[in-house]
Amino acid sequence: MQTSEPILTNLPNVELPPSQNERGFDSKNPPSPDLIDACVHCGFCLSTCPSYRVIGKEMDSPRGRIYLMDAINKSEASLSEATAPHFDSCLGCLACVTTCPSGVQYDKLIAATRPQVERNQPRSLPDRLLRTLIFNLFPYPARLRLVSIFLWLYQVLGLQKIIRATGLLKTFFPRLAAMESILPEIKLDKIFTNYPNVIPAQGEKRYRVGMILGCVQRLFFSPINEATARVLTANGCEVVIPKTQGCCAALPAHQGQEEQAKTLARQMIDSFAGTDVDFIIINAAGCGHTLKEYAHILKDDPEYREKAKEFVAKVRDIQEFLMEAGFVAELNAIAPDNLTIVYQDACHLLHGQKISVQPRQLLQKIPGVKLKEPLDAALCCGSAGVYNMLQPDVAEELGQQKVDNLLNTGAQLIASSNPGCSLQIIKHLRQKGVIMPLRHPIELLDISIRGEKLTIEN
Repeated sequence: MQTSEPILTNLPNVELPPSQNERGFDSKNPPSPDLIDACVHCGFCLSTCPSYRVIGKEMDSPRGRIYLMDAINKSEASLSEATAPHFDSCLGCLACVTTCPSGVQYDKLIAATRPQVERNQPRSLPDRLLRTLIFNLFPYPARLRLVSIFLWLYQVLGLQKIIRATGLLKTFFPRLAAMESILPEIKLDKIFTNYPNVIPAQGEKRYRVGMILGCVQRLFFSPINEATARVLTANGCEVVIPKTQGCCAALPAHQGQEEQAKTLARQMIDSFAGTDVDFIIINAAGCGHTLKEYAHILKDDPEYREKAKEFVAKVRDIQEFLMEAGFVAELNAIAPDNLTIVYQDACHLLHGQKISVQPRQLLQKIPGVKLKEPLDAALCCGSAGVYNMLQPDVAEELGQQKVDNLLNTGAQLIASSNPGCSLQIIKHLRQKGVIMPLRHPIELLDISIRGEKLTIEN
């Protein structure tokens, strides 16, 4: 086994931040030394890491962060104002996990580190206020619905145009401006969409499946949920939609809000208890990755540990499920002529769930569809849950790169499987003054099944 000395000589420009105190990781699930030691510091992760590509500092790469975790574990560095930002700069896109030739489980390392940062490193007052707003609003659909009414008024009264035109929000409150900049067009009737408890299958019933609505998805992208239900029923599925379901816990889980994530995960498991479903279907990439992590999130909970394993065994991304179960609905052309689509890989679908082929296979089933592949398809768009609100500068550059690469394909339409990615891409299309349709692949399948046609502006 290699010793650390020759390995560390391969790390360019590594300089540990000065230790301002002796604060380190606490004893509650710190990053595992065994997982840390799996990293041989080869550097393959650097070119695929979005934060490193933008910031350009070793400590803002997976390799550098792992080195920093090791140093804190060994009391050679402390968890402080100097070190915590390097962990915050990680988007959690997991591209490094896909790339790593040594199989380093960076996802588990950063997941263990973030709660340590939240517990042990005080944040500035503005940071605390913003995080309090985010984690007390977005994971709670009822609260988000109430706020959405005021945001609808903000749009229809023309206040949004005035605020954006002045640029004052970006000047004085850049993080709030980042949050406002991804606000989609709010339709009052859609944020009050009511779903039946059970939707019967069309024709012969093949499966009984549960459907998760999401938080942002159910309020701002409800047509995707409606399309998902129709596509499932058209493929012989009876769809169960528990009224008690809430947030999947993705946002707090990705940002180290450990106890909140556990509470929301338990609530989700309880909402599907007794439904007797064969599978639990999700149509949002970030949510799906977290749902599949419930066994890890609740590993220390004696009451929910086994329940979580049983729940995870049933979770499927909608595209994964349709290819696994077999697509039986008849599909029709959705454009008068051939339609060129570029598919946008969501990180937590591609890297987190290892789902890449299935969405492309489904899109290619639609008559007349031609797929284009963008440059740097595996690079994060900068959304990363709430990253584009917490780290707007890095997210801005990544969003611009992503949209440039999508547009350079010459495609007529973008297909995106995650609401966060969609909001980020729509924002940067708008900034470029480009009008280009963006749809979830399931929406396109739904249009095809119903025999409708898309209008594409050239």
